[in-house]
Amino acid sequence: MKIVIVGGTGLIGTRVSEKLRVLGHQVVVAAPSTGINAVTGEGLAEAMKDAEVVVDLSNSASPEEDTAINFFRVAGRNLAAAEIAAGVKHHLVLSIVGTDRALYIGYLRAKKEQEDIIKESGIPYTIIRATQFHEHITTLIAVQSDEEAIHISTVDYQPIAAEDVAALVTRLALEAPKNTTVEIAGPDLAPMNEFVSQYLSVKGGEKPLVASDENKYMFFEIPKSLLVPQGDFYSGAIRFVDWIKG
Repeated sequence: MKIVIVGGTGLIGTRVSEKLRVLGHQVVVAAPSTGINAVTGEGLAEAMKDAEVVVDLSNSASPEEDTAINFFRVAGRNLAAAEIAAGVKHHLVLSIVGTDRALYIGYLRAKKEQEDIIKESGIPYTIIRATQFHEHITTLIAVQSDEEAIHISTVDYQPIAAEDVAALVTRLALEAPKNTTVEIAGPDLAPMNEFVSQYLSVKGGEKPLVASDENKYMFFEIPKSLLVPQGDFYSGAIRFVDWIKG
């Protein structure tokens, strides 16, 4: 089966592409570096020819509101048009748990628009909303540190390893379209500060960790349970503590 991976050179895309190739599928990696650009439309028609599934793992160059909204709007519309013309049978998009519960955040509003473009396109689809990746823990620590300490909230947190994300995306790409939104998350649920504490206990750190009851993630005030699934979800297998030591 021919499967197009949009954003196939990224953290998740490279893993998904490899897993699908191992399973014997014809994989087309769609990225500007491969001559296929969802924003300009370059190479899209040829890439979609005879494709049955498209997996959209693309991301904007910046999370800044205007940049993100413009990227997902233009890329989403171009992809939908190319897929309709080619008769693509299933479109999957990787989104974020909590997207529609914090639309005051520009990047989440952009992701919601990306989701809606596909929902309204008529293409059979599966929207996969993931929690934050284990791999983002260092960014979290960097953003929420000052000269004296690392300030981490006690909000609910349930991160998932990139390898698990790739495995679940691969699985869902080979199943029938859900025509709904599904969520994926890691196996461990705890306050965010506990994950950071675990990480620092193994990796070490020069600054102390200060737990905060302020419901904050990166630069934003958020609902306490924004970052975790609200109902049924597909669970990853890799525990956070094992990922740290891996």
